Amino acid sequence: MEKLEFTIEEATIEEIQLAFAEAKLTARQLVDFYLRQIEILNPVLRGVIEVNPDAQRLADESDREKERSRENGGVLLELGELHGIPVLIKDTIGTNDRMNTTAGSYALLGSKVSHDAGVVARLRQAGAIILGKASLSEWYKFRSLDGVPNGWCARAGQGVNPYLASGTPCGSSSGSAISVAANMACVALGTETHSSIICPSINNSVVGLKPTVGLTSRAGVIPVAPRWDTIGPICRTVADAVYVLDVIAGFDPKDEETSKAAKFIPEGGYKQFLNENGLKGKRLGIVRHPFVDKIQEIAEFAAFERHIETFRQRGAQVLDNLEIDGIGTILDPNHSGEISIMMADFKTSINAYLKDLESSPVRSLADIIAFNESNPELEQLTEYDQQTFIEADKTNGIGEHEKAILQKLEALSCNGLEKLMKEHELDAVVTPGSRACPVLAIGGYPAITVPAGYGVDGMPFGICFGGLMGSEAKLIEISYDFEKATRARRPPSRNI
Repeated sequence: MEKLEFTIEEATIEEIQLAFAEAKLTARQLVDFYLRQIEILNPVLRGVIEVNPDAQRLADESDREKERSRENGGVLLELGELHGIPVLIKDTIGTNDRMNTTAGSYALLGSKVSHDAGVVARLRQAGAIILGKASLSEWYKFRSLDGVPNGWCARAGQGVNPYLASGTPCGSSSGSAISVAANMACVALGTETHSSIICPSINNSVVGLKPTVGLTSRAGVIPVAPRWDTIGPICRTVADAVYVLDVIAGFDPKDEETSKAAKFIPEGGYKQFLNENGLKGKRLGIVRHPFVDKIQEIAEFAAFERHIETFRQRGAQVLDNLEIDGIGTILDPNHSGEISIMMADFKTSINAYLKDLESSPVRSLADIIAFNESNPELEQLTEYDQQTFIEADKTNGIGEHEKAILQKLEALSCNGLEKLMKEHELDAVVTPGSRACPVLAIGGYPAITVPAGYGVDGMPFGICFGGLMGSEAKLIEISYDFEKATRARRPPSRNI
C-alpha cells in the first residue's frame, strides 16, 4: 500500500512531531505554511493582528536544534511535544520581542513590556515558536459591554467566524479560535475571565480549555479581574490542548495564585489522562435548566440528546435534569454583582499593569479613556463605546460594598455548583454551549468545551464539561473520550 504523504492542514501536534522525526517536515516549512495561510485568509477573517517578524528565524533555530538532537541520539538535547510548534498568542499576553501587546487597541501601540509573560516564557523554554498575536474583542470587550461587537478591535477590525460569516465569533479570545479553526495556526493561547475561551471555542468549532484560576500564570498579561482571570489553550483537539497545558501550567513567583493552585497539578502532568475509556465510571450531571431551554436550533437540541446517550454507551453514569441553586442570579452578572467586582478590580489592576511597562503612551485607565476620546478616527468610537471604562474609572478598589458582593458570590458558588457536585458525587457537569460560563467564572472553576455539531446553517455548537477547582484530570479524561467517540469537528469550508 502506498504511504500517504503528510498534510499540514488539520495536523495535530503528535502528527507534526512524527513528521519532524521522519524528516517529512521542518519547523521552517510549518511556519511558512501558516504565514501563507495568514496572508491568504486573514484579510477576510481578521483573526491575527500581527505576525512575529522573527518567526522564520526561530523556526530555523528550531530545525538546527532538532538536527543536533538527532546527531547525538537525543541524549544531549531532549525535545518536548511543543518543540518547533508555532503558537499564536492573544494580544493581551506580553511578549518581550518585536511584537506589540495592545489588547487590540491603538492606545497601547508602541508600549514595551519588560519581560515575557509567564506562559510565554514557558512556551519558549519548551521550544515553541511564537507565531504572532491573535485579535480579540478589544480590551476583552470590557471597554463597553454593550457598545462593542464581539470579535471587534480597532487594530484588526471585525473578526469573522470561518464557518458562518454572519455568525458571531464570540469573544474575547475570538482571534485565537478563528485562527486555529481556519488553520492559520497550529495552536493558540486565549484568556478567560467570563466566557472568553469557552464561547469563541464553541462558536468556531475548536477545543477550549479554561484552567482553574492560578493553574497557569497571569504575570505579564493585561488584566481584567485577577481573582478570575486565567490563561488557557485553544486547539483543534483535546490532546493538543493538554500538550499545551502541560507546558504552561505551574508555579510562577510573579503570580502568587500559582503557588495555591500548584497542588492541583498531578505528578507526571496531564498527558497521562488522555484516556480513550475516560468516560467509563464517571458520574456526569446534566444541567438542562435554563441552558437547554434557550437552544433555538433543532439540530443542536437533537445532538445534545444524542450525546447524552453517547455518555451512557461509553460507561458513564448520567444524572439528568439537575439544577444549580441560585442559577438565575448567577447568570445575571449585574444582579449577582460580578460586573461591579470586575470594574473595581479592572481599574486597580490595569493601572498597576500600565505603570509596570518599560514605556507606554498611557499609564492609567483615565489615560486610556482620554486617548480614545482624542483619537476617534483610530478607535472608531461613538459616545457610548467606552461606557464600562468610564464607570470603572469611578471606582475606588474593593471597599465594604464590594466585600459584601464577594461574600454573596462565594455563597452562590458554595451553595450552587459545589453543593450540586458534592451532593451527587459528580465528576463533571455537562451543559450545551457556553451559557454556564458565569457559574464557572465566579468560582474560578475549570472547563473544557468540545465541538458537538453544526446547525443547518453551518454554525458550530459545542458541549461544555465543567468541574470543581483542580478537576482538570477528570475533565480531560471525559472530554477526550467524548471527542474520540463523536469526532464531530470538521474544518471550515475552503470557500472562506
